[in-house]
Amino acid sequence: MANFQFAVRVFYEDTDAGGVVYYANYLKFFERARTEWLRSLGFEQQKLAQEQSIFFVVRKVETDYLASARLDDLLSVSVHIEKLGRVAVEFAQEIHCGGVLLTRCRTKVACVSGEHFKPCALPEPVRMAMQNTLTG
Repeated sequence: MANFQFAVRVFYEDTDAGGVVYYANYLKFFERARTEWLRSLGFEQQKLAQEQSIFFVVRKVETDYLASARLDDLLSVSVHIEKLGRVAVEFAQEIHCGGVLLTRCRTKVACVSGEHFKPCALPEPVRMAMQNTLTG
């Protein structure tokens, strides 16, 4: 299945004094894309927290910054599962602008229980929906 794509416009608040996106804001763009990807699968993080007492936490991030985004750029942020486990999901993500690869990221996200914030299994419906994105 094709990668999920999410559009992000670069606003003034995302940039430094030179109009270039501040490096930490790319992580926000990646997070927004993963959140919207999950929503596209039919799951909202707030509902999962309230109804099943589970949360998703970032365990590891590895990011390569290749080129800069600037004020008013329209970015395309992709989401693709690289590895789906019982408790964690490893994502490969990229940010492009006008066909140019700006940033790529590998993120490991774990599912934790709201009670103790200890790792727990992904709810089966969530895991199956994620699995379906791999098999198309």
